Amino acid sequence: MTDCWKLTLPCTRDEAELLNGEIEVLAQLDPAPALITREPDESQPTQWQLDAYFDGKPDNAAIALIHSLVPSAAKSTPALEKLPDEDWVMVSQQGLEPVHAGRFYVHASTSIDPAPTHAISFVIDASLAFGTGNHATTAGCLTMLDRIARTGARFDHIADIGTGTGLLAFAAMHLWPRAYATASDIDPVSVDVSRDNAGINGVSLGQQQGRLALCAASGTDHEMIQRRAPYDLVIANILAGPLIELAPSFAEIAADGATLILAGLLKRQTNAVAAAYRAYGFRLADVQEGGEWPTLRLVKRTNYSWKRSVRATRRTTQAPGDFGTW
Repeated sequence: MTDCWKLTLPCTRDEAELLNGEIEVLAQLDPAPALITREPDESQPTQWQLDAYFDGKPDNAAIALIHSLVPSAAKSTPALEKLPDEDWVMVSQQGLEPVHAGRFYVHASTSIDPAPTHAISFVIDASLAFGTGNHATTAGCLTMLDRIARTGARFDHIADIGTGTGLLAFAAMHLWPRAYATASDIDPVSVDVSRDNAGINGVSLGQQQGRLALCAASGTDHEMIQRRAPYDLVIANILAGPLIELAPSFAEIAADGATLILAGLLKRQTNAVAAAYRAYGFRLADVQEGGEWPTLRLVKRTNYSWKRSVRATRRTTQAPGDFGTW
């Protein structure tokens, strides 16, 4: 087995987001290292960590290249360590604790813990896409979906914008199995990961009722997303910036009375996000507390009066990597 080495550096949340997906500069390294970013302490939401895994000990040039990806760590000394002779991917997944949120139970394929009785179980392994369920935002969305379903609500057209691993779309489809479901991500890698995860979890793909349609798109800027609108449930677990930018686009694809589940924002950003959607006819109906990471449920008011139309951009100015977060 080839020696495996891990290079660790601190980074910011914004830098971690930009490292999601393909990174062209890594083509200079052969073989390219695998990058994993994570939030070691959820009470410190701006402080993240980058782990780069190499097959063989990296030379100074390779270390410098990885160091250059996180400018905030310019004054930090990289921590380099040789890993034991074992599958580091499996080891990293064993470190992911299963998540029980509402009726949902999310675990890695390497988990040895039995699923709780009557829980809806999904297998989501660590990958190049975010959304394993271990972050508070994903768990908050799962809990919110479960709460909504327990009220007897029914949805026939569902969209998950910034799907990451596909998990939230899978959960919504389980709750409303006869719905037309659409999931997108700005990162094509996340779409591929979602497709693979659909196969693992028995989720049928396609554009028919009860199947999941996948596409790569910036925001709602895709022919399929527009054609399948209006949606009565829209889920977006991304970041506060793109959530605010996408308010007019979400209003454009949401039916009157539609429910929006928004996450990825910090608690202090709740008012700004809610205000952005209030301007487009949404009211804040519920907040699922999750420490620093709340989950918002908004409902689109029925518009009975004439109103000047607003042209939505359908997309966001955020760079690739800001969708599919966690």
